[in-house]
Amino acid sequence: MHPVLFTLAGRPVGTHDVFVVLAFTVGLAVFVAETRRRRMWDERLIPVVIGLVVGGAVGARLAGVLDAATQDGVGAVAWAWQEGGRSILGGLSGAYVGALVGKRVGGYTGRTGDLFAPAVAIGLAIGRIGCLLTEAPGRPTSLPWGITVDPSVAATVPECPGCVAGVPMHPSYLYEILFCLAAFGVLLWLRDRIDAPGETFVLFLAAYAVFRFGVEFTRANPPDVWGLTRSQGFLLVLSPLLAVRVWRAARRGVYDRILPSVRTPVRGAA
Repeated sequence: MHPVLFTLAGRPVGTHDVFVVLAFTVGLAVFVAETRRRRMWDERLIPVVIGLVVGGAVGARLAGVLDAATQDGVGAVAWAWQEGGRSILGGLSGAYVGALVGKRVGGYTGRTGDLFAPAVAIGLAIGRIGCLLTEAPGRPTSLPWGITVDPSVAATVPECPGCVAGVPMHPSYLYEILFCLAAFGVLLWLRDRIDAPGETFVLFLAAYAVFRFGVEFTRANPPDVWGLTRSQGFLLVLSPLLAVRVWRAARRGVYDRILPSVRTPVRGAA
């Protein structure tokens, strides 16, 4: 575990913060490259990008504050706000709302999901490296790739009894890094095979929701209701909406170039 990556002018620079900045920088570069490749660059996209970034930051922080207030009491709110939220689900939700506000402010009416999808995937992969190096790895495991934390730094990792006990744990953030890198590659492959605007981002969100629900069983997050974490509870509400959205698109033939058609045949057709 490496909570401090380096020192600058005698001040420690947090590993997580460095990878968040790196994730944003690479994600923005991928976004700009995609707008140019699709010949969709428009100055009205600037408020959309700003709205996405601000909304993502606010959403992640509010999710962290809400979690702290309901789990550790109101007294933990100030700490959660000062430390900043690290909720990916809260960040994605806030980014979506922020992008919608940015569209309204800038007057942009086009679909932007295809521009953001690969940028979000690679940004998540990079950002999760910071989580892997600074946060509780996951639940105990007997699998051969389980990781342990050095006893000298175990006490500095919050909410990680497995770290103190020295037991092997799931590298849950590594699982997410690998998923996001694979998703980034698939999104690049899909961008010339799905013509309907915005659909690659919908597919990414649906796939991430399914993956995240499953990987939560390896995360260190404590169970809340019915043995599920709060993230899983949120996904139980969101996932059916995404599933319906994907099914309707499939019925319209949006994914015919990558999947067998599920459109209802026209009655009487030969």
